[in-house]
Parts: sequence; structure tokens; C-alpha cells
Amino acid sequence: MSAALIGSHRALPARRAQAPTSDAPSTRRLRLTKRGRVVFTTLAAIPLVIGVAVVGLSAGGAAANTAAAGATFTYITVDPGESLWQLAESIAPDADPRDVIAEIMNLNQLSTAGVEPGQRLAIPQRYAAE
Repeated sequence: MSAALIGSHRALPARRAQAPTSDAPSTRRLRLTKRGRVVFTTLAAIPLVIGVAVVGLSAGGAAANTAAAGATFTYITVDPGESLWQLAESIAPDADPRDVIAEIMNLNQLSTAGVEPGQRLAIPQRYAAE
């Protein structure tokens, strides 16, 4: 009985894909919504904004360096046992030593107020004339 059932099944014909019925070519055009255009424009503009910022910041640094390059300075050599405070009092007796020290540190790019004997320091121009 089972042999009769097994031999009686029939194979089904394979289905074929149906071709489109319209004669027009199937080209689809991408349509962007207003939100999509804003997102696309923003993504395209980000590299441009970064490039302009980098160029702008680089040019500012170059301008500052060229202005300082033409300046002339008066230099002083630190004597043994002399501190920056004593140096500030000797070159600008009428000024607040803290302000003079801050200017000397800024001009010489010092990270601390400690100085070594024999160290050569540039003096701000307004204190060199006194």
C-alpha cells in the first residue's frame, strides 16, 4: 500500500519569472525629501568647513610669528644667586615685580620662575629703556 502511494506522486512544473508587462524602461529616479537634501548638503559641507578652519588657524599663527620675528630684544645674563624677583626689581624698580616677572616668563617661554646662573633672558622692550 505504501509502495502505491510513493509511485503515484507527480512532479510539478517549475514556475517561471514573469517579465514586466510595460514597454517603458524601468529606470527609477532618486527623489530626496527636504530633510534628505538638508542631510546630504550638510554631509557634503562638513569637509569644506573643516578645511577652511584649518587654513584660517594656520594663517593666524603665521601672521603672529612674522610680527615677532622683526622685534629686537635686550638680553640680560642671570648672575649666580640672582632670582627672577631680584632681576625684575633691578630692571623696573617702579613697576610691580609680579607683572615684570610674568612678562619675562611669557617673553622667554619659561614654565617656572626658576632661573639658572648664566642663563640669558630677553627683557621686555619697555623695561630695557629704563
